[in-house]
Amino acid sequence: MPRSVLSSVHFYPVKSMAGCAPGEAAVEPWGLAGDRRWMVVDPEHRMITQRQEPRLALAAAEPLPGGGVRLTAPGAEPLEVAVPAPADGPGGTVVAEIFRDKVEAVPAGGAAEAWLTAFLGTGARLVHMDDPARRRPVDPDYARPGETVGFADGYPLLVTTTASLRELNSLIARGDRAAEGPLPMDRFRPNVVVDGTAPWAEDEWRRVRVGEVTFRAVKPCARCVVTTTDQRTAERGKEPLRTLARHHRIDGKAVFGRNLIPEHTGTVRVGDPVEILA
Repeated sequence: MPRSVLSSVHFYPVKSMAGCAPGEAAVEPWGLAGDRRWMVVDPEHRMITQRQEPRLALAAAEPLPGGGVRLTAPGAEPLEVAVPAPADGPGGTVVAEIFRDKVEAVPAGGAAEAWLTAFLGTGARLVHMDDPARRRPVDPDYARPGETVGFADGYPLLVTTTASLRELNSLIARGDRAAEGPLPMDRFRPNVVVDGTAPWAEDEWRRVRVGEVTFRAVKPCARCVVTTTDQRTAERGKEPLRTLARHHRIDGKAVFGRNLIPEHTGTVRVGDPVEILA
């Protein structure tokens, strides 16, 4: 049987913007270092993602020393945004809404607001999670007491496999929307991608070791309209949701990949062996 290895690592400094693919990343209790510590919100501080604004796919966030980000987008001048003053500073916090969660976050300030509003053509602000250790608990149905997450949809990390993507693309190619495939992995915005497994093997994982770090694999990842958004053009189609809904459903939901919670900190590196522990 082929040896399973970590084939790529990904993190997204600003939720729903293009991310980074380093050769290695530190695993913190709430996810990969630098992953989704920033989020775009509307003037009422409700999250804005590619669900509402697919053009966010065209914007990129590059991490800067100290936790800041450099924002770039077509037609916009690059903007460097520093980590805002601590929550107990002059700016204080706002209550940001992410799905059903209400999370304290620190506003980035007027320059970022102006940049995002001009790019998206609608009122938008940038907020930062200053203290992920205490701001947002993971769903208690799947988490242990004290486990937290940043601005990811719900869990610290997401794992996908290259074998499942190949199988999905094969199914799309046999369907009546074959022209929409093959799809790249970036449609699914994973954190860690594993090579050398059977298709859909990750559906059964309960505990996995990636290099020096072990994770609980707690829940399959139900997919949304973001997966139908071309990450290079921001255009939308019907795939992969159409094919997943027909061929790969769990508990009535179209799924791809599995959510992970780290059991301890460490570093994951491309080429690390991946071992299924349960």
